[in-house]
Amino acid sequence: MTASAPLVIEPAELESGLGDPDLIVIDLCKVEIYQAGHIQGAIHLEYSDIVEAHPPISGLLPDEAHMSALLSAIGFADGKHIVAYDDEGGGKAARLLWTLAAYGLEGHSMLNGGLHAWANEGHPLEATPVKPVPTQYQAHYHGGVVADRDYIAARLGDEQVLILDTRTQPEYHGHDVRAARGGRIPGALHFEWTRAMDRSRNLRIREEDELRRELEALGVTPDKEIICYCQTHHRSAHTWALLRHLGYTKVKGYPGAWSDWGNASHLPLEHGPT
Repeated sequence: MTASAPLVIEPAELESGLGDPDLIVIDLCKVEIYQAGHIQGAIHLEYSDIVEAHPPISGLLPDEAHMSALLSAIGFADGKHIVAYDDEGGGKAARLLWTLAAYGLEGHSMLNGGLHAWANEGHPLEATPVKPVPTQYQAHYHGGVVADRDYIAARLGDEQVLILDTRTQPEYHGHDVRAARGGRIPGALHFEWTRAMDRSRNLRIREEDELRRELEALGVTPDKEIICYCQTHHRSAHTWALLRHLGYTKVKGYPGAWSDWGNASHLPLEHGPT
């Protein structure tokens, strides 16, 4: 496994690389699932380890001190390659990849289909917890994949910037209210995040050309800068990774997402049908 590995890798490719000293496999499943069976050598992280919260805002980006401690604890160093997986089709794994990218650490991977594909297709599991050898790693914020509320507010109405809401239809229309206000960021298009998953193939990403056609029919085209958001940038991290996987190069995520925007009374919103 090398730094040139693709963003999305298949179980067979990961299995062939197990044992590589430069490979770090990160398990973001629930702890009871990890304890019952995980990929050989996988280090367990709680999802809460990779996000911060300042209620009512959740899903914020950890600061440099937090990221430095986290990466040191898992034994990360320059030249190491992280492959992340979870038990939900990739939302948590993608959030880790986005967080790494926010710290300038591009080139890491998520397992296509996650634990569903790995276990259901007969790849080996082990139950012994893995204790990594810590390192001393200093993380440095980069921010190229990050769009905060001010960045977005300054670009509302910009035809070169597309805002993509990956929540459910009721959230998007403002019927399911999960902040002080319900609705969506003005002008946001809708692509519910699980539409990208193939349930007949263990939650893998659907056929790529089909997804490209579907996205472009919505107006989600690679020439635009695309900002993905959901409630906290958990679900939308999967869409960020999906777009990057499909070759979109100008993609950002909004940490805090609707838990931030929906609780800021001065920011504009829309609701109801488009």
